[in-house]
Amino acid sequence: MSTAIAILGGVGLFLLGMTIMTDGLKALAGSALRTVLGKAAATPLSGAFWGAIVTLLVQSSSAVTMTTIGLVSAGLLTFPQGLGLVFGANVGTTGTGWLVALIGVRVSLSSYALPLIFLGALMKLLGGGRIAAAGGALAGFALVLYGLTTLQQGMGGLAESLNPSDLPAVLGMPGVGWSSGLLGLLTLIVVGLAMTAVMQSSTAAIAVTISAFYAGAVGLEQGAALIIGQNIGTATSSALAAIGASPTAKRLALAYVLFKVIAALIAIAAFPLTAPLLKTFSASIDGMTLLAAYHTAYNVVGVAVLLPATQWFTRVVERILPSRQTALERALDPSALVNPVIAVETARRVVAGILASTAGAVAEAVSGGAGPRAADTQAAASALEKVRDFLSELKEPPETEAERHRLTSTLHALDHASRLVETLADDGFSAEANGAAADGRVADLCAGAMRAAAAVGGEIAAESALSAQAAPIAWSVSPEVITALAEAKGAATELEAVQREHRAATLASVAPGSLTAADAFARIEAARRLDRMAHHAWRSAAHLLGRGEGRDPAAASLLP
Repeated sequence: MSTAIAILGGVGLFLLGMTIMTDGLKALAGSALRTVLGKAAATPLSGAFWGAIVTLLVQSSSAVTMTTIGLVSAGLLTFPQGLGLVFGANVGTTGTGWLVALIGVRVSLSSYALPLIFLGALMKLLGGGRIAAAGGALAGFALVLYGLTTLQQGMGGLAESLNPSDLPAVLGMPGVGWSSGLLGLLTLIVVGLAMTAVMQSSTAAIAVTISAFYAGAVGLEQGAALIIGQNIGTATSSALAAIGASPTAKRLALAYVLFKVIAALIAIAAFPLTAPLLKTFSASIDGMTLLAAYHTAYNVVGVAVLLPATQWFTRVVERILPSRQTALERALDPSALVNPVIAVETARRVVAGILASTAGAVAEAVSGGAGPRAADTQAAASALEKVRDFLSELKEPPETEAERHRLTSTLHALDHASRLVETLADDGFSAEANGAAADGRVADLCAGAMRAAAAVGGEIAAESALSAQAAPIAWSVSPEVITALAEAKGAATELEAVQREHRAATLASVAPGSLTAADAFARIEAARRLDRMAHHAWRSAAHLLGRGEGRDPAAASLLP
C-alpha cells in the first residue's frame, strides 16, 4: 500500500508541478509566444523548428497548439504552417523526458526542491507581474523535482514485487519469437496508451516508465514499447478537446492524432531493428538516457516523414473534415479568444474587409453606378454586430500598452464602420445620390473619400494572406496605405466645408423659385448624409491603422 501511495503521490506532485510551471512560463512569455509563433512559421520547416523550441521553453505542447489554432483561425497562418508548429511541438515536449533521465531519477533532489518551492511560493504571493510568473515557474519546477524523488522511492518498492519477467516479452528480447514478441509489443503499447489516457499527460507517463526502468521493474525494450503507447495516448486529450470545438480546432486535433498514429506505425515496423540497437548502445550509454533519446527520435522521425508531405497531409485532413463555415465564421473562430492579440487582430481585419466592400460600393454609386444592395448592407450590419459580440467574449485583457491601444483603435474603427453602415441603411442610397446631384463637388469628394477608405481597408484585410510575414502586433504600413489615408482625410475634411456652402446655396435658391423648400431640405439632408458617410469611412480607416504607442510614425499625423 505504501508503494502505491508513493507512486500516486509522486505522479500527482509531478502533474501539479508541470501545471504550475507551465502557467508561470506562459505568463512570462506573454504576447511574445503569439508573436514568435506568428513570425516563425513562414514555412512548415521553420514552423516545426520554432514550435519545438518554444514548446521546450514553455513546457506545454497544448499552449503552442491552442495558440496555433488561434493564429490559423485568424488567418495569420495557413493550415500547413499551423501543422508545422504542431509537428514541432511534439518534438519539443520530449524535453521533460531528458530532465527525468539525466537528473530526476539519479539524484534525490528533495533537499534542494523544498527551499525552491518556498522561494517560488514567496515570489508568487508577494510579487506581481513577471516576478509572480517567475515564482510560479520556479515553484512548479521544484514540485516536479520533488515529485520525481517521491516517484523514484515508490518505484524502488515496486521493483521488489515486479520484475521485467512479469511483463510481456517483446521483440528483440533474448529467446522471444516473432508472434509472441509482436503480441507482447502490442500489449505494452496498449498499456502505455492507457497510462497516458488516465494521467492525461504523456510526460508524466514517460517519467513513470523511466523511473520504473531505473528501479529495475521494466526492461529496456519493454520501456521503449511503453513509450510508443504513451505517445499515442497523448492524442486522446486533443481528440476529447476537439469535441464541440470549431472546425479549425477539429482539423488540427485530427492532424495531431494522425501524426501520432503514423509515427507509432513507423516505430512498430522499425522495432525489430530498434530493439537490438538499444541493446547494443546500452553497453556504453545508460538505459534512462537511451529511453529519453528513443522518445525524442520517435517524434523526430515522425516529423521527418510527414513534414515534406505537409501539403498532401493537409489535403487529406481537409477532405476528412471539410469545413462548412462561412468566411466570417472562420475568421471569428472562438478559439482565437484565448489570445487577446489574435482576437483583436481577427476583428480588425474583419472590420477592414467590411469597410473596403461598403466604401467601395458607395464610391461606385456616387460616381453614377448602381447603389449598394439592401441585402449587402444588411449583411455588413450583421457582420459588424458579430464582431462586437466576438470582442465582448475576450477571455483576458491585453497585456501591454501597445496591445491595449490596438484594441481601443479597433473598437473605434468598429464604431465608425457601424455608423457608416447604419447611415447607408436608413433610407437606401439612390435618393441620396440623386439629391446631391445638383452639386457635383459634393458627390466627387464623397466618392474620393470612399475610394481611399476602401483602399486602406482592402490593404489591411489582405494582410491575412501574408500569413507569418504579418506579425499580429505589427504597426508598420505601406506608403500606398499612407497615401490613401491622406486622400481620405483630405476629401472628408474638404467635404465638410463644401457641404456647408452647399447648404447656403441650396436654401438661397428657394426664394427665386428655382427649388421648392421641400426639395431644398431634401438636397441638404442628402449632402449631410454623404458628408457623414465620408467622415465615418475616413475615421474607421484611420483607426484601423492603430493609434498611440507603437503606431506607424508616417500615419501618426493622419490619425483622428
